[in-house]
Amino acid sequence: MNPSARRRITLANSVVGAVVVALDGTVLTVAQPTLRRDLDASFAQVQWTSTGYLIAVASLLVFAGRRLGDRYGHQQVFAVGMVGFGTASAGIGLAPDIGWVIGLRVAQGIFGALSQPATLGMLRAAYPPDRLGMPIALRTSAIGLAAAAGPLIGGALVTQLGWRPVFFLNVVPALVMAALALTVRDAPRARGSAAGLDLPGAALLAVALVALVRTLVVLPATGWTTATVLGPVVATAATAAFVRHERRASSPLVPSGLLGSPTVGAALGTLVCASAALFGTLFVSTYYLQDVLGLDPLQSSLRALPLAVMMVLGAPVSAVLLRRHGPRRTTGTAMLLLLLGVLLLSRLDRASTDPAIGAGFLLLGAGFVAVMVSATSVVVRCASAGSAGVAGGLQQTAMNIGPTVGVAVATTLVGLAGVDMGPALTVLAALTAIGALSALRLPGRGDAPVTERRPAGHPPGDAAREVRTRR
Repeated sequence: MNPSARRRITLANSVVGAVVVALDGTVLTVAQPTLRRDLDASFAQVQWTSTGYLIAVASLLVFAGRRLGDRYGHQQVFAVGMVGFGTASAGIGLAPDIGWVIGLRVAQGIFGALSQPATLGMLRAAYPPDRLGMPIALRTSAIGLAAAAGPLIGGALVTQLGWRPVFFLNVVPALVMAALALTVRDAPRARGSAAGLDLPGAALLAVALVALVRTLVVLPATGWTTATVLGPVVATAATAAFVRHERRASSPLVPSGLLGSPTVGAALGTLVCASAALFGTLFVSTYYLQDVLGLDPLQSSLRALPLAVMMVLGAPVSAVLLRRHGPRRTTGTAMLLLLLGVLLLSRLDRASTDPAIGAGFLLLGAGFVAVMVSATSVVVRCASAGSAGVAGGLQQTAMNIGPTVGVAVATTLVGLAGVDMGPALTVLAALTAIGALSALRLPGRGDAPVTERRPAGHPPGDAAREVRTRR
């Protein structure tokens, strides 16, 4: 297969694979009320259909990307992930009770952890670093389109056919993408480049992420109890043990060049802050639109439509801006737009007009899409092709932790403040400002980031070899 055809198939797989997962999440949100009634489930049980998935995918993303994708090939791991994800989705549509739904959602999380880092790892392996911006932008646009279309498609199907058929939406696309992935061979690896699995490192990282995610999910409902206080303690201890282990391991889960890279850390921190601000603000704004203004879900979705439009149209523009102005200026400006959007929405009241509401969502979309494109490009470019999977895993982990933080903050503060959105959006604006400061540490237009310096004593074939990427 010639390189051009290989890149086209790889781009299609990356885009459609990301869309399948994004569409599944939005469809589940729409289907949950009907699912709860049909299966006679409690609110807590229905919540675990999301929580179980989130915990599974967050705890396995880096391991799946690094030790499976980078070791066995991103195309092959992506194919396995898509087959499993589609099969689990079909199983949910046939599930006899809520216990099966929760179990299959956890299975989806496991297979999602296989496929999602691979969607970025495949791009890094197929495209040179200076041409990654537009493929990542197209992937981001597609995710935005799925987020916009998902509630509409899911709502129509649930209304006409019930909740079960919506879970069959992903089956055929997932299987087709898996078959296409198997037709593309990954680039050959250097002899001796395969590394050990580093199961202790994977276990420590999983414990840290599970403790953190579970705490963030249950905190709004339970408050600070002994269990919720113990969660951050366990997460901190496991993180410290993980960092110490990685520095001493002969074959670390996260290459030392990425683990200690200020550039990667700044990009990931920016992604966490931006996604926390966006999803937290969306949670608060939805509450405002429906409970304060009395709008129905469709009317609320139409008010927020400028955000989805900017996600679709703004991604290619962001790729052009990234090439012209560099990551630092593009991401910093985007974070300021996101901050303005949060502040504008924080000033809404019962007398606010539709243009004011739409302007707030438009700023949110414009800022977030540019952050996604530019910060993701930095993370992926700072990895060698041999470590593309771990870069994808780190990016996806940030994009799972951020929304969880944002929704937890929003839920807790809205519960304390009642109808007043001010405290929640003030904290989310502060998170956005922190992300803007983090963006100042990203490379400028003329900078060439240095990635993955090979530690002393590591063989040249190791994935931690020094690679310099130039614009």
